[in-house]
Amino acid sequence: MSRGVYAAVDGEMVAGNHFFEITSRSDYGRARLGRLHTSHGIVDTPVFMPVGTQASVKAVAWDELEAMGCGLILANAYHLWNRPGLEVIAAMGGLHAFTGWKGAILTDSGGYQIFSLGGLRRIREDGVEFQSHFDGRRMFLGPVETMDIQRKLGSDIAMVLDECIPFGADRDYACQAVRRTIAWAASCARQLRAEGQMVFGIVQGSVYADLRRWCAEELAGMGFDGYAVGGVSVGEPEDELLDGIRMTLPLLPQERPRYVMGVGMLPQIVEAVVEGGDMFDCVMPTRFARNGTAFTRRGRYPVKAAVYSKDARPLDEECDCPVCRRYSRAYVRHLLNVKEVTGVRLLTIHNLYFYLRFMQDLRSAISAGRLARFQRRVNEEYHPVREDHPAPS
Repeated sequence: MSRGVYAAVDGEMVAGNHFFEITSRSDYGRARLGRLHTSHGIVDTPVFMPVGTQASVKAVAWDELEAMGCGLILANAYHLWNRPGLEVIAAMGGLHAFTGWKGAILTDSGGYQIFSLGGLRRIREDGVEFQSHFDGRRMFLGPVETMDIQRKLGSDIAMVLDECIPFGADRDYACQAVRRTIAWAASCARQLRAEGQMVFGIVQGSVYADLRRWCAEELAGMGFDGYAVGGVSVGEPEDELLDGIRMTLPLLPQERPRYVMGVGMLPQIVEAVVEGGDMFDCVMPTRFARNGTAFTRRGRYPVKAAVYSKDARPLDEECDCPVCRRYSRAYVRHLLNVKEVTGVRLLTIHNLYFYLRFMQDLRSAISAGRLARFQRRVNEEYHPVREDHPAPS
């Protein structure tokens, strides 16, 4: 179990523990600022984690991410177990040595694949049988296996195995999935972990408030290092997504980091922070870059549109990223439309920089007591979002 500590914040003692400290709290909602101490550095929260499923954030190099101030990424245990395989990574000395990434890594357990690879798996009481999406071989992933994989990977944060419930599931199925999630979490908690590795529990329950409460209470009793809101951003309407976040976050231990999984829309991130969320991940900045969409302080827009063919302005006139300091919209548009990989790289760098700077601005707004105003501005610019949102001028 983690030992409790207290830190002085503006003359007030704020509870924490040896790896997570809450440095201040907002007077708006339940938002807070924190510092997550990992074996590979300290991470300021609220934080956005770029997704590096295959131990690589698509189209960018580590030094580029480091220059943006990124200190924590997400990788996927299931995919790395498939390729290149644990033997390769273990022989190289673990995931950090294999990749050369110097910051912290959170590894997803493979639980999301129970949801996303529905046609290739069979759920059992002790885990999940998979047909590999890569070569078709039969594989089995249970609590023991997923924790062993993550221990050998040597990630800073390991996630328990859970059953991610699809939106629209009936109550009977959701109840059985929560029961399995609780049992699997208890098994995960008993497994060996890498030195310095934290383990987070994941709350499921779909749209059923009593099931989420049951799951949260059971997990809290297991004493995990952090807790995650699971089963959101699984195809449900936004109102249902936000309801899931709002009903779950207050149930989680206040002194532990709280991770809202898979949420990347900016208004949703801010709303989750207001409700007490600390950690976020999503493929949006990289996936949208590959589709030709740029994020800006005034909304997002399609760079590939013909209107930008002779536009000499940067992607975002309020951005100081390396791309906006040097390249025009017209040039990036040209690269994207002729399918030059450089175009995807430039737009990915810009979008990731934007997201990381957005989180920095969000933390500053909390610190300065401006969170309510910050949220109003984000909602005005990003909600609802139209794909034909005009570029800032």
